Amino acid sequence: MIVKKEMIAMLLAGGQGSRLGILTSNMAKPAVSFGGKYRIIDFPLSNCINSGVDTVGVLTQYMPLRLNTHVGIGIPWDLDKNVGGVSVLSPYEQISHTEWYTGTANAIYQNLAYMESFNPDYVLILSGDHIYKMDYEAMLDFHKENNADVTIAVMPVPMEEASRFGIMITDEDKKIVDFEEKPAHPRSNLASMGIYIFNWKVLKDSLISNKEQPNLDFGKHIIPYCRDNGSPLYAYEFNGYWKDVGTLTSYWEANMELIDIVPEFNLYEEYWKIYTKSTSNVPQYFGPESAVERTIIGEGTEIFGRVYNSVIGCDVTIERGAEVRDSILMNGTHVGAGCRLHKVIAAENVTIGEGAALGEGYDIPNDTRPDIYREGIVTLGEGTVVPKGVSIGKNVMISGETTPEDYPGSRLESGRTLVKEGDVQ
Repeated sequence: MIVKKEMIAMLLAGGQGSRLGILTSNMAKPAVSFGGKYRIIDFPLSNCINSGVDTVGVLTQYMPLRLNTHVGIGIPWDLDKNVGGVSVLSPYEQISHTEWYTGTANAIYQNLAYMESFNPDYVLILSGDHIYKMDYEAMLDFHKENNADVTIAVMPVPMEEASRFGIMITDEDKKIVDFEEKPAHPRSNLASMGIYIFNWKVLKDSLISNKEQPNLDFGKHIIPYCRDNGSPLYAYEFNGYWKDVGTLTSYWEANMELIDIVPEFNLYEEYWKIYTKSTSNVPQYFGPESAVERTIIGEGTEIFGRVYNSVIGCDVTIERGAEVRDSILMNGTHVGAGCRLHKVIAAENVTIGEGAALGEGYDIPNDTRPDIYREGIVTLGEGTVVPKGVSIGKNVMISGETTPEDYPGSRLESGRTLVKEGDVQ
């Protein structure tokens, strides 16, 4: 049977996300929880199905188990199709030249046969680690109207921040006349979002022609190759909410923005739903002495204490007398009675013993990774156990099953890193 798809999507989801620290020690960045019950990859996948793109290849590599299990056969996103649907594409052994994905474009090149099987007119290249809502169909219409070979989604950024991005310089028709990677003196404020639409023949030719390039990359190799070979390149301007949650600080901020009185990014719009795999079918429960303000709470969570300005995942328990403020608690976390938590990011299945106080003390830089564990946030890795009655300062990272002996005088000072043997920083 000959299959024909107008546009397919290739979703790059193999990144480690090392700037998220301990949160990505056991999973790829796109699999990290976000907004309570969601994972980061839910957003581009939901964008695809809301935009009418029903064929998506998800390219995984780093710690793929959690991501693969979450995506499955694509049922939550209505991507369980007989023809097309979602396919998880990991590196695989070949007769010769077997290698890991070594760059964004190399990952796409290694899956040429997958794309060829759908005989597409267009290929949409996406990143799996941004939070946004975008109609890819509108971007395709722009691509067609301009007879483009390549269309790059761009977003206006403040000119003083433009040097942090790949910048597109365009004419009055949005045709790209030049581009600069992180320029010291930017000539434009149109930043590339890492979202591309290629004519299939152009993409295939550029990948094959550049296949020997080490760490084959779209920004460094494929886009310049297309320009130098006379392909018309256009910039599609996007003015909605778009957030790179690549650092712990930006991840915390993006979650906190969800609970603003009028959130800039609305999870609950009827016409553009965000879909996810449900992990719990049990309703939330609020005890008689509980208090909750400006908080997102996932299914199956039981709250007996007080929660303010926080994002709480599914199947979380917050015991009586506990107080949680400005925190992100992921699925399965248990907060003991009488605890005090301020600016805590707890990964999945964390246990915090009764009476523990987290996020108290002076704002001292972290002793191992001050670039990651900062802004006063306490970060707890997946499955971490914090014993009862201990006090923990700011900018602290803890991973593993800790015991009272790990806390001299029942205290872990600000800026400290505590990793039990066998755990990864």
